[in-house]
Amino acid sequence: MDPLARRWWAVQALLTVSGPMLLTALALGLLSALFFPGALPWLAPLLLVTLVAPALGYLLLMPRRRCATHAWELGTHAVYAAGGWIWQRRRIAPLSQVQTVDTLRGPIQRRYGLATLTVTTASTAGAVEIAGLAEADAEELSRLIGRAASDARTAPTGLAAPVGGIGEAAPGGAA
Repeated sequence: MDPLARRWWAVQALLTVSGPMLLTALALGLLSALFFPGALPWLAPLLLVTLVAPALGYLLLMPRRRCATHAWELGTHAVYAAGGWIWQRRRIAPLSQVQTVDTLRGPIQRRYGLATLTVTTASTAGAVEIAGLAEADAEELSRLIGRAASDARTAPTGLAAPVGGIGEAAPGGAA
Protein backbone atom coordinates (compact mmCIF):
# COMPACT_ATOMS: atom_id res chain seq x y z
CA MET A 1 0.00 0.00 0.00
CA ASP A 2 1.28 3.42 -0.93
CA PRO A 3 1.77 6.00 1.86
CA LEU A 4 -0.54 8.39 -0.01
CA ALA A 5 -3.44 5.96 0.45
CA ARG A 6 -4.12 7.44 3.89
CA ARG A 7 -4.64 10.87 2.32
CA TRP A 8 -6.88 9.35 -0.35
CA TRP A 9 -9.04 7.68 2.31
CA ALA A 10 -9.18 10.94 4.31
CA VAL A 11 -10.39 12.86 1.24
CA GLN A 12 -12.98 10.13 0.61
CA ALA A 13 -14.16 10.45 4.22
CA LEU A 14 -14.40 14.22 3.90
CA LEU A 15 -16.39 14.05 0.67
CA THR A 16 -18.76 11.22 1.55
CA VAL A 17 -19.41 11.29 5.31
CA SER A 18 -17.63 13.93 7.36
CA GLY A 19 -18.08 16.83 4.95
CA PRO A 20 -21.85 16.45 4.60
CA MET A 21 -22.22 16.01 8.36
CA LEU A 22 -20.19 19.15 9.08
CA LEU A 23 -22.08 21.15 6.44
CA THR A 24 -25.40 20.01 7.92
CA ALA A 25 -24.29 21.08 11.40
CA LEU A 26 -23.12 24.45 10.06
CA ALA A 27 -26.36 25.02 8.13
CA LEU A 28 -28.55 24.08 11.11
CA GLY A 29 -26.48 26.31 13.40
CA LEU A 30 -26.67 29.28 11.05
CA LEU A 31 -30.39 28.87 10.41
CA SER A 32 -31.01 28.59 14.13
CA ALA A 33 -28.94 31.71 14.82
CA LEU A 34 -30.82 33.66 12.15
CA PHE A 35 -34.38 32.50 12.74
CA PHE A 36 -34.53 30.79 16.15
CA PRO A 37 -31.83 32.32 18.38
CA GLY A 38 -33.54 30.94 21.49
CA ALA A 39 -32.81 27.39 20.29
CA LEU A 40 -29.02 27.84 20.21
CA PRO A 41 -28.43 26.99 23.91
CA TRP A 42 -29.75 23.48 23.42
CA LEU A 43 -29.19 23.03 19.65
CA ALA A 44 -25.46 23.85 19.62
CA PRO A 45 -24.50 21.07 22.08
CA LEU A 46 -26.87 18.67 20.29
CA LEU A 47 -25.22 19.43 16.93
CA LEU A 48 -21.79 19.07 18.50
CA VAL A 49 -22.59 15.63 19.93
CA THR A 50 -24.63 14.22 17.04
CA LEU A 51 -22.88 15.66 13.97
CA VAL A 52 -19.60 17.47 14.60
CA ALA A 53 -17.87 15.01 16.96
CA PRO A 54 -18.78 11.88 14.92
CA ALA A 55 -17.77 13.60 11.67
CA LEU A 56 -14.36 14.61 13.03
CA GLY A 57 -13.89 11.19 14.64
CA TYR A 58 -14.64 9.47 11.34
CA LEU A 59 -12.34 11.82 9.44
CA LEU A 60 -9.44 11.21 11.83
CA LEU A 61 -9.86 7.51 12.64
CA MET A 62 -11.09 5.86 9.46
CA PRO A 63 -7.95 6.41 7.32
CA ARG A 64 -5.67 5.20 10.13
CA ARG A 65 -7.77 2.13 10.76
CA ARG A 66 -7.93 1.27 7.07
CA CYS A 67 -4.15 1.55 6.77
CA ALA A 68 -3.73 -0.72 9.78
CA THR A 69 -6.04 -3.44 8.45
CA HIS A 70 -5.36 -3.28 4.69
CA ALA A 71 -2.85 -5.87 3.43
CA TRP A 72 -2.21 -8.04 0.41
CA GLU A 73 0.27 -10.56 -0.90
CA LEU A 74 0.83 -12.46 -4.10
CA GLY A 75 1.83 -15.98 -3.16
CA THR A 76 2.86 -18.92 -5.28
CA HIS A 77 -0.65 -20.35 -5.49
CA ALA A 78 -2.99 -17.53 -4.49
CA VAL A 79 -3.62 -13.84 -4.02
CA TYR A 80 -4.20 -12.95 -0.37
CA ALA A 81 -6.05 -9.78 0.63
CA ALA A 82 -7.27 -8.41 3.94
CA GLY A 83 -9.17 -5.25 4.62
CA GLY A 84 -12.07 -3.53 6.25
CA TRP A 85 -11.91 -1.13 9.11
CA ILE A 86 -15.15 -2.14 10.83
CA TRP A 87 -16.04 -5.48 9.24
CA GLN A 88 -12.71 -7.12 8.55
CA ARG A 89 -12.49 -9.51 5.65
CA ARG A 90 -9.72 -11.85 4.55
CA ARG A 91 -9.76 -13.39 1.09
CA ILE A 92 -7.65 -16.03 -0.57
CA ALA A 93 -8.13 -16.27 -4.33
CA PRO A 94 -6.44 -19.26 -5.98
CA LEU A 95 -4.51 -18.19 -9.05
CA SER A 96 -6.04 -21.07 -11.00
CA GLN A 97 -9.46 -19.39 -10.63
CA VAL A 98 -8.43 -15.87 -11.69
CA GLN A 99 -10.51 -14.71 -14.66
CA THR A 100 -9.63 -11.02 -15.02
CA VAL A 101 -7.39 -8.44 -13.42
CA ASP A 102 -8.67 -4.86 -13.68
CA THR A 103 -7.14 -1.58 -12.59
CA LEU A 104 -9.36 1.30 -11.47
CA ARG A 105 -8.21 4.89 -11.09
CA GLY A 106 -10.90 7.26 -9.86
CA PRO A 107 -10.46 11.05 -9.98
CA ILE A 108 -9.21 11.31 -6.41
CA GLN A 109 -6.93 8.30 -6.86
CA ARG A 110 -5.43 9.90 -9.98
CA ARG A 111 -4.75 13.07 -7.98
CA TYR A 112 -2.63 11.01 -5.56
CA GLY A 113 -1.16 8.65 -8.17
CA LEU A 114 -3.03 5.63 -6.77
CA ALA A 115 -5.01 2.74 -8.21
CA THR A 116 -7.24 -0.13 -7.09
CA LEU A 117 -6.61 -3.58 -8.48
CA THR A 118 -9.62 -5.89 -8.84
CA VAL A 119 -8.98 -9.61 -9.26
CA THR A 120 -12.10 -11.36 -10.52
CA THR A 121 -12.28 -15.09 -9.87
CA ALA A 122 -14.64 -17.95 -10.53
CA SER A 123 -15.78 -17.65 -6.90
CA THR A 124 -19.27 -16.68 -5.84
CA ALA A 125 -17.73 -14.61 -3.03
CA GLY A 126 -16.90 -11.90 -5.53
CA ALA A 127 -13.75 -10.14 -6.62
CA VAL A 128 -10.68 -9.42 -4.53
CA GLU A 129 -9.85 -5.71 -4.34
CA ILE A 130 -6.45 -4.31 -3.47
CA ALA A 131 -6.82 -0.57 -2.91
CA GLY A 132 -4.26 2.14 -2.31
CA LEU A 133 -1.53 0.93 -4.66
CA ALA A 134 0.79 3.29 -6.47
CA GLU A 135 -0.09 3.29 -10.19
CA ALA A 136 3.22 1.68 -11.20
CA ASP A 137 2.85 -0.99 -8.51
CA ALA A 138 -0.71 -1.72 -9.63
CA GLU A 139 0.42 -2.20 -13.24
CA GLU A 140 3.29 -4.47 -12.17
CA LEU A 141 1.07 -6.49 -9.84
CA SER A 142 -1.56 -6.81 -12.56
CA ARG A 143 1.06 -8.17 -14.92
CA LEU A 144 2.42 -10.60 -12.29
CA ILE A 145 -1.03 -11.91 -11.35
CA GLY A 146 -1.95 -12.36 -15.00
CA ARG A 147 1.24 -14.29 -15.67
CA ALA A 148 0.88 -16.39 -12.50
CA ALA A 149 -2.76 -17.16 -13.29
CA SER A 150 -1.81 -18.23 -16.81
CA ASP A 151 0.97 -20.44 -15.42
CA ALA A 152 -1.44 -21.93 -12.87
CA ARG A 153 -3.91 -22.91 -15.58
CA THR A 154 -1.25 -24.45 -17.82
CA ALA A 155 0.77 -26.24 -15.13
CA PRO A 156 0.24 -30.03 -15.38
CA THR A 157 -0.32 -30.37 -11.62
CA GLY A 158 -2.62 -27.38 -11.39
CA LEU A 159 -0.06 -25.61 -9.20
CA ALA A 160 1.50 -22.33 -10.19
CA ALA A 161 5.19 -21.90 -10.77
CA PRO A 162 6.88 -19.53 -8.27
CA VAL A 163 6.23 -15.93 -9.20
CA GLY A 164 8.42 -14.12 -6.73
CA GLY A 165 7.18 -12.62 -3.52
CA ILE A 166 5.22 -9.46 -3.56
CA GLY A 167 3.74 -8.43 -0.30
CA GLU A 168 4.68 -6.90 2.97
CA ALA A 169 8.47 -7.25 2.62
CA ALA A 170 8.67 -6.15 -1.02
CA PRO A 171 8.41 -2.55 -2.28
CA GLY A 172 4.85 -1.79 -3.26
CA GLY A 173 3.45 -4.42 -0.91
CA ALA A 174 1.09 -3.96 1.98
CA ALA A 175 2.13 -2.17 5.13
